[in-house]
Amino acid sequence: MIPGTFLSRRMLLRYLAGSPLLAALTWTDIWPVDLGSQEGPELFPSALSDLEGTIDGLIASADKAINVFDFASVAKKKLPPAHYGYLATGVEDDRTLRANREAFSRINLRPRRLVDVSRIDRTTDLLGVDHSSPIILAPVGSQKGFHPEGEIAVANAARTQRHLQILSTVSTSSVAEVAAARGEPVWYQLYPTSQWDIARALLQRAADAGSPVVVLTVDLPTSSNRETEKRLKKMDSRDCTACHAPGIQGYLERKPMFEGLDISRLNGLLAPAMTWEFVDRLKEATSMKVVLKGIVTREDALLSLKHGVDGLIVSNHGGRAEESGRATMESLPEVVESVQGKIPVLVDGGFRRGSDVFKALAMGASAVCIGRPYLWGLAAFGQPGVEMVLKILRAELRDVMMFSGTPSLGDIRRSHVGMA
Repeated sequence: MIPGTFLSRRMLLRYLAGSPLLAALTWTDIWPVDLGSQEGPELFPSALSDLEGTIDGLIASADKAINVFDFASVAKKKLPPAHYGYLATGVEDDRTLRANREAFSRINLRPRRLVDVSRIDRTTDLLGVDHSSPIILAPVGSQKGFHPEGEIAVANAARTQRHLQILSTVSTSSVAEVAAARGEPVWYQLYPTSQWDIARALLQRAADAGSPVVVLTVDLPTSSNRETEKRLKKMDSRDCTACHAPGIQGYLERKPMFEGLDISRLNGLLAPAMTWEFVDRLKEATSMKVVLKGIVTREDALLSLKHGVDGLIVSNHGGRAEESGRATMESLPEVVESVQGKIPVLVDGGFRRGSDVFKALAMGASAVCIGRPYLWGLAAFGQPGVEMVLKILRAELRDVMMFSGTPSLGDIRRSHVGMA
């Protein structure tokens, strides 16, 4: 490098950051990228700070991270293109993926002053159980594709950091193994599959492992058109068939929750014919509480109450289901208003900062589920990466609660946020 070049770059970036010309530029105008261009605004929320971070280089260990975005760059470097594509993709133009993040910039904080915030309480009650944090680890499948220890590393981090974990139907570790690693039961996410007897067997295995809650995914009646994932797969030179046998049977043979089950008649994990009758059947078949994941409208929130659902997760599958272009934070208010506090409402989609979590809580969410951030940490450094992601988000939430004059989650009100 030519002497003085690095300093000159910093000076230029600082100049650009304060220039009105910058507002007229897109991200790709400032920092051209290839297939990761749609990931740009997600990985780099601030033009100045994160461009400098890229110039300075990647973090070498989890404890060097300043924010959760630091793990994203390391994960992108370490993961094979196909695995990173699975993690990073949205649907079609990735518009909903971007919308989830952009929604937070339209919500600002309204801090209150002269409140005793010397002690901060982040405890939240979910379905009659106290949890030490409102930040929950969302269900994501195939986690050994990001790190050899997969869901077990995540469960260990959930145990040490005292966070609730939701396990995916297509996990690469069984619910019993994950619950043992966490030291207490996890919630279990369910894809309905095309066969009721398979769904019932999965329910029983989760119940036998002590899971108190089943989270039924309702926003994916069919496979979505994940173009970014498809493009990145083309860049992967490995022979994927060495690990991934073709067809749904080949896929599920590597998923422990399906071990010993007759999957020969299974057409898929998804159920295009699923209706509210399936929800009724599910409630009759299990003593676990039933939470629906993927509710985004007042109409379906009201129907959820009618069918006796115990909780909701406002979700668009991280921008991986339909290309609605609508952020979950835009859906959250109408769902919260519809249920009138009768059941808890959780939310996921684009959460990257403690302030994001605070905004959701202020708008009525009982808790927030994160996905990509902890997977960045997992891919980057395994269990220590997941632990540091949780520490960072928890610390950021503590700070924003202190600055906003809200010593407990119960003190956070709708009046603490406004629309930009």
